[in-house]
Amino acid sequence: MSRFLFVLGSARADGNSELLARKAAEQLPGDVEQHWIRLSEHPLPDFQDLRHDSGHVRPSADAESALLLDATLAATDIVIVSPLYWYSVSGLAKRYLDYWSGWLRTPGVDFKATMAGRTLWGVAALADSEPSVADPYVGTLNNSAAYMGMHFGGVLLGNGTAPGDVLKDTGALVHAKTFFAQEAPLARFPYETAAALAG
Repeated sequence: MSRFLFVLGSARADGNSELLARKAAEQLPGDVEQHWIRLSEHPLPDFQDLRHDSGHVRPSADAESALLLDATLAATDIVIVSPLYWYSVSGLAKRYLDYWSGWLRTPGVDFKATMAGRTLWGVAALADSEPSVADPYVGTLNNSAAYMGMHFGGVLLGNGTAPGDVLKDTGALVHAKTFFAQEAPLARFPYETAAALAG
């Protein structure tokens, strides 16, 4: 059974990115389980890089990181829903991804092996008509998926600044109807793609 985890990274509830994600999610088959988590309601502490320390433990059951870890491990598909903030994901979404580094070293989790083969997606609203300004955002998610051995379904982009603006972006709404139905290829780093094309 497919389980989609929608990770809402906006500082504002019901923002343009979330509206667009919900339009896309409406197209998922009825037997697909959906879990929506608003990161602003589950704030993570500042991430501490403990890669070279030995004190790695699984987060306690009452910690926000435990909720997010368990939801992430249970998902077949993870959708980062974040507006374009300074050309990349929001701070809330970035902090969630930073926690993946800690989960890689959490005893008993085997995070990287568990995530391999699953699919990462993105949904973003941006205040620009030129989609290339979101290239750093797309790169963040693509490279994260490539490192983890995941598939990457790409990023659904919509234009919107004021609340509800994205619902006027007819192109984005049309794309939303088929976004999750597309085949998500195994993610590759750009240099791997370039090498494959050259070979």
